[in-house]
Amino acid sequence: MAIHVTSTVDIACDAALAFETIANFENNPRWQDGMVSAKFTSDPPLRVGSTYAQEARFMGRPIETLFEITAYEPGRSITIESRESTFPIQVTRRVEDLGDGRCRVSAEVNGAPGGLFKIAGPLMRRMVSRSVNADYKNLKALLEG
Repeated sequence: MAIHVTSTVDIACDAALAFETIANFENNPRWQDGMVSAKFTSDPPLRVGSTYAQEARFMGRPIETLFEITAYEPGRSITIESRESTFPIQVTRRVEDLGDGRCRVSAEVNGAPGGLFKIAGPLMRRMVSRSVNADYKNLKALLEG
């Protein structure tokens, strides 16, 4: 079962700040519900091939994932793919400068959950969509606060 979710939010903040926040994955626990920790496992600078480890909880279950950056356009977009996980996923985050100190942040999430997550089928799609949309509302509140 494949999951495809998109989310877009307009934020009253500088596009550079928004990109800096979403591209530094160690910030994830600040705005993503269920996120326990995220820590880079590769040395700076941020680039294609950089990696980080993340610990999260979803549906009451722990999810530990090692991610790799697979595409990177500084200030505009970043794509990550899980390399080791119980919930294989690819996420692309984008920032568009709208001018006047405003920006649009979007995310495209593609996943293929396994194990117990796979059994949940259509319910998983709704839960992931709800979770991603809530996270980007949290990001908006963080950056506008």
